[in-house]
Amino acid sequence: MRRTLPPKPVIAAVLIVRDEARCILRCLESLRPHVDRMLVLDTGSTDGTPMLAGGCGAEVHHLPWPDDFSIARNHALDLADADWNLMLDADEWIVSGGEQLRRWCRQPRLGKICVHSDMDGAATPDAERRNWLTRLLPRGVRFEGRVHEQAISPLPRARIELHVGHDGYLPDQLDRKRGRNTPLLLRDLAERPGDPYILYQLGKDAEMRGDLAAACTHHAAALRDTPAGANWRHSLVVHQLHCLSKHGDTDAALALADAEMANYPDSPDLFFVLGNLLLDRALTDPAQAIDQWLPLAIGSWERCLEIGERPDLEGSMQGCGSHLARHNLDAARTQLRLLDMQQELARLVA
Repeated sequence: MRRTLPPKPVIAAVLIVRDEARCILRCLESLRPHVDRMLVLDTGSTDGTPMLAGGCGAEVHHLPWPDDFSIARNHALDLADADWNLMLDADEWIVSGGEQLRRWCRQPRLGKICVHSDMDGAATPDAERRNWLTRLLPRGVRFEGRVHEQAISPLPRARIELHVGHDGYLPDQLDRKRGRNTPLLLRDLAERPGDPYILYQLGKDAEMRGDLAAACTHHAAALRDTPAGANWRHSLVVHQLHCLSKHGDTDAALALADAEMANYPDSPDLFFVLGNLLLDRALTDPAQAIDQWLPLAIGSWERCLEIGERPDLEGSMQGCGSHLARHNLDAARTQLRLLDMQQELARLVA
């Protein structure tokens, strides 16, 4: 008797979009070989996005923008009606790992994919930040939160080596979104006062706007109540160290780094920012630069190279465990040698 094989699960790519003619085809073309269906929910485009998506083979639907990302995403999931749903934004695209989707979608779980975000203004043009985000959902999972929405499910979450590019943090794209998220986050916070994840996102939003004082305040409040095992905590700590440093609160930043070092002893991102903090202290305290601050900064960047790259850490920056640390290390060693020579010359002249 021939055994009947169970039907293959239907995998849908699900997107909510608005005015994404710049990048919608790049996204859909990267998805098309790996999914059974592509569903695009347009929330008010005026630039031809729906026509481009339809021409690429996507099923296009329309919804007036509800001022709530979860409402839009959940509506799109209802329309998709698929066994599995891969949630991407139009400014993202599959870089590698798409061939794993079919094999991975055999167990009831949620999939965390790695999103590589291009970062403008970093030390090198190829710098990117890496975030592991829950984007692969079995049927029935829905989102909560007006913005930076989260998938809600008791099912376990596991990483799939699906790597996605993202260029939405580059200046031209950020200008389009500026001011959009803040009121939505504040409304969520009013409903869930003290929620550490919302405070963390408010801190990042303020940091993006250049309001470092607000960023430090929100991040500090988030740190007080963020569980040790929260997947975003490493990113929160690194963001707060960076914001405190840029805001001139070096003492608070050094105290935070000292407190968190035991939690993240193998984080090149933490030691990279610590090196920068110690270099700043060397510039403001030149009397102790040679004997204390510069050697400590050098030791921090050496530790980065010992650890190496850690793309598995949430919010990690490419290069902190390699070329960025090496660049800072070489510059600091050169500076220390120059200061030693100047000090020796001063002794001889005296």
